[in-house]
Amino acid sequence: MALMNNKTPGLNSLCVFCGSRNGLGPIYNEAAERLAEELAARNIRLVYGGGGVGLMGVTAKKLMALGGEVVGVIPDFLQEREGYAGITRVIVTKSMHERKQTMFDLSDAFLSLPGGIGTLDETMEMLTWSQLERHTKPIGLLNLEGYWDPLMSLLTNCIDKGFADEHLRDSLIVGDQVGDVIERISGLA
Repeated sequence: MALMNNKTPGLNSLCVFCGSRNGLGPIYNEAAERLAEELAARNIRLVYGGGGVGLMGVTAKKLMALGGEVVGVIPDFLQEREGYAGITRVIVTKSMHERKQTMFDLSDAFLSLPGGIGTLDETMEMLTWSQLERHTKPIGLLNLEGYWDPLMSLLTNCIDKGFADEHLRDSLIVGDQVGDVIERISGLA
């Protein structure tokens, strides 16, 4: 599949948070590959954690194979263990905090695929910054097999108990189809 020259207005660079593991079952790898195909078709640059393992590696390798642009941001202590050198550009940071800030600075929007505690941390950081009005960039969740349902329930509980406004939950773009979520994010970027 050749990279097409049809930039999506407003969405030139998407930060993707996802697992350094592949998860159980083919649905996760298939979604990561489908995401790479969507990014290539729309000529959207991928900004991600710089890893060559798990869903991170699947997405980056597929997008590179399709001729896309991939920027990995990885802290120096993870570079040897997880780093992937076969991408357009690697940015090495001194800390996880610097990594998140750099990924934020390079991106127009965020999309979280299933992942572990690191993915959850990155997602919550962007949501927190949004709540604190530090940005208005769209944040999406690819909710494969209901993966993010417990987070949505937790956010609803925070709202119901008076610890957050409904906007916190309602501002998230949640869906289980890659193309649909990317389209909705693009409309807000």
